[in-house]
Amino acid sequence: MTFHCNTKNRPLQPETEYIFMETIYLCIVIFLFVLAIFDLMVGVSNDAVNFLNSAIGAKAASFKTVLFIAGIGVFIGASLSNGMMDIARHGIYQPEHFYFAEIMCILLAVMLTDVVLLDVFNSMGMPTSTTVSMVFELLGGTFALALIKVHHSDTLGLGDLINTDKALSVIMAIFVSVAIAFFFGMLVQWIARIVFTFNYKKKMKYSIGLFGGIAATAIIYFMLIKGLKDSSFMTSENKQWIQDNTMMLIGCFFVFFTLLMQILHWLKVNVFKVIVLLGTFALALAFAGNDLVNFIGVPLAGYSSFIDYTTNALQPVRTVSS
Repeated sequence: MTFHCNTKNRPLQPETEYIFMETIYLCIVIFLFVLAIFDLMVGVSNDAVNFLNSAIGAKAASFKTVLFIAGIGVFIGASLSNGMMDIARHGIYQPEHFYFAEIMCILLAVMLTDVVLLDVFNSMGMPTSTTVSMVFELLGGTFALALIKVHHSDTLGLGDLINTDKALSVIMAIFVSVAIAFFFGMLVQWIARIVFTFNYKKKMKYSIGLFGGIAATAIIYFMLIKGLKDSSFMTSENKQWIQDNTMMLIGCFFVFFTLLMQILHWLKVNVFKVIVLLGTFALALAFAGNDLVNFIGVPLAGYSSFIDYTTNALQPVRTVSS
């Protein structure tokens, strides 16, 4: 027995249709990476204010020197980044309940919205957070598509399509981080004003080394110990050693930087400027290691989805004959 089919007005063969759709999706993935380049341009110009304004406002160094220090921090932070953030992959939506085309629609909408949003905020001179914008764009795009899917389905609900627990935890973490930054910024400012406001030149003789040691140790702690221990190149033995000897490392850093800052003060070097420049470097490094991945996390999520699609989309077709 042989099967015959009508070749007139027949649809595309599975292989031909697959190649056609693969080409379209490949163009979308390439477009996502092109958008990531523009997103980096507008995003970096937005976030650069966050880690440059203190050093430039305090005139800790010349403008070119501050840019050079921040540029080194961005480069090192990007090189030592501990991988891409997973928010764009499975932090907001439940990927097992979406088709590949729907995932690509969400990611494409997120990138287009992010470029336009950041560019508008930059043009208006208004600061914004790249993490906040990316998270809420993913949440909004997923919510809009989830409403459509829930309307056409009798079994799916919003809780099946949106990772509500993870989304809520991310949103709460954003607001909590703002509150923590406000509280500790106020506390450190209050302590610094008490120590250095009245006759600060006289008090610097005895307290500048201690103040500089505490400030530099805190910066190095979050920049190296908390940052490097989660880097991808760190082995499990090194991570365990850092965890077991954290207090010893902090003590050594504190003694070293206290002596260094005191010596610099005796050499007529403005220790405050050194601390500001060190903080600028740490902020640039943290920006590159955290916020910078927001711009390429979405294109990489699209690329990962595309690889899965090309691997599993076309199943072998069996022929039946007798």
